[in-house]
Amino acid sequence: MKRKRDVKLTSGVLEFEDNHLLQALYGEHNSNLARIENEFGCTLSGKGNLLSFEGPEEACNLSRDVLLNLYNRLEQGYDVTVDDVDGAIRLVSMLESPRVKFAKPREAISIDENVIRTRKTTISPRSVNQAKYIEALRTRRMTFGLGPAGTGKTFLAVAMAVSHLLEGKVERIILSRPAVEAGEKLGFLPGDLKEKVDPYLRPLYDALGQMISMEQTEKRLERGEIEVAPLAFMRGRTLSDAFVILDEAQNTTPMQMKMFLTRFGQNCHMVVCGDPSQVDLPDGNISGLKDAIETLGHIKDIAFIEFDASDVVRHKLVGKIVKAYDDKESKRK
Repeated sequence: MKRKRDVKLTSGVLEFEDNHLLQALYGEHNSNLARIENEFGCTLSGKGNLLSFEGPEEACNLSRDVLLNLYNRLEQGYDVTVDDVDGAIRLVSMLESPRVKFAKPREAISIDENVIRTRKTTISPRSVNQAKYIEALRTRRMTFGLGPAGTGKTFLAVAMAVSHLLEGKVERIILSRPAVEAGEKLGFLPGDLKEKVDPYLRPLYDALGQMISMEQTEKRLERGEIEVAPLAFMRGRTLSDAFVILDEAQNTTPMQMKMFLTRFGQNCHMVVCGDPSQVDLPDGNISGLKDAIETLGHIKDIAFIEFDASDVVRHKLVGKIVKAYDDKESKRK
């Protein structure tokens, strides 16, 4: 009979300097504490500026890291939402995983290093790969964000683009997508060219609306500071002093991808986002994204950040769905 491993029980106390932050830290009716307790199995009890821990040693350590991360966020003047609590839980849990390779793991939960500031919101990573991605967006001129829907690839890229525009690091933002979805063709859609194209670009408009107001977005679109256009509109241009994002890049052809990447100009930041497993091109067509990964993977100046189901920051069910499809595909191969 296999003997169960003994679980070392421990207890401890955290002392917080600023009592005024504790209500936001603990959540309404201690809802944040309850969320952390349910996740790790550690009992948390607050009295005054002291918070006591009791339970398995690992659970207490993880709970302590989550709370210190959230408290640090509050000290920096940021809010703590339910999503922030879930994000801190995910980050701390992943940092403990032996699969995680991060140069300085604790920097992944540092507010100052990884925060993106825009006019309407402040965004921090909610997984280790998101932290790597933000680091790449900040330090590299060209970044590929690869992985399933819901991992924040496009959202974080748009956030960084808006941050660069507001700080005067670039003069404009250019957002693009190939006009290919599930094999449909633009000619069969009603309306003029703009009406045909807008549904494909709607996710990019939505992301912009979360960073700056829709009114500001419209004004900057009119002034040319923000441009949202189909990939075909990029041909023949040199993109300088711009933050350029190509979304749904798996639906490009190799020729289109080469055309896009070679638009790169002076003071250009370029981000390519896509899921190599979700290609909607007609059968027999090679994905430009897959081709680019194979062709450019050896170039050190280009960052390739890969996301997986554990990075999905939408509803937990989405992560389970993505993982189920990944498992099915692995078995098929």
